[in-house]
Amino acid sequence: MRQVLNTLAPLILLGFLLAIWEVTCRTLNVPAYFLPPPSEVALAVAQDAPSLIAAAWNTLSVALLALLLASLCAQAVAIVIALSPLLERAVRPLASVLQVTPVVAIAPLVLIWAGIDHPERAVIALAVLVAFFPIFSGAVTGLHAADPDLERLFDLYQASRIQRVLRLQLPSAVPFLLEGHKVGAGLAIIGAVVAEFAAGSGGIRGLAWRILDAGNKLQTARMLAALVVLGVMGVVLHAVLNRIEQFGLRWWRGR
Repeated sequence: MRQVLNTLAPLILLGFLLAIWEVTCRTLNVPAYFLPPPSEVALAVAQDAPSLIAAAWNTLSVALLALLLASLCAQAVAIVIALSPLLERAVRPLASVLQVTPVVAIAPLVLIWAGIDHPERAVIALAVLVAFFPIFSGAVTGLHAADPDLERLFDLYQASRIQRVLRLQLPSAVPFLLEGHKVGAGLAIIGAVVAEFAAGSGGIRGLAWRILDAGNKLQTARMLAALVVLGVMGVVLHAVLNRIEQFGLRWWRGR
């Protein structure tokens, strides 16, 4: 019973908020270009469903590719610097700079480097930059989270630095890596959408392009429909990664 209530609680709250939104728009005669009621947004989602699904797949595929590339790069860099404390002190400030630099600020520069005729390259690169730091940070933190008793055991057996990293530190980093990937996935979607906005052309027909196109035509319902699809996509991706994290943690604890 409690599980059913926990599942229904957010749905009831969402329905209540949508009802208030609908009644307010109808009662106050709010112009549709300013704020359409939820019923019009739902109609726009239904009418544009095929194109919205195609646009969502374009954005999601870029985000997943960026997440994969960011994961490979972040883990490779983390393992390399784990072999050398001096190298870690050298790399960490540069990684922090990437993390605090707004993607919007560097998007025009990356678009120029990628080539005006190939904006998809810039979108992937920007999404990778955004998703890189949480995975890298989780990997580095996890590599330093090994059990001290096991550290001393490896010292006792005179394990090499590579053996220590691959057989002790890397397995110890699994929970941190899983959490880093979960955070990085959401940031990859954000990076892909922001990069699509920066590209500002129909060459990348993702959800951001649909929002821009509808906004230029004052079709607010279509804009909100794209935002709804984007939100649903983010929630589904987060739920999938959360399940993967739970499975991964069960495997890790079993080992």
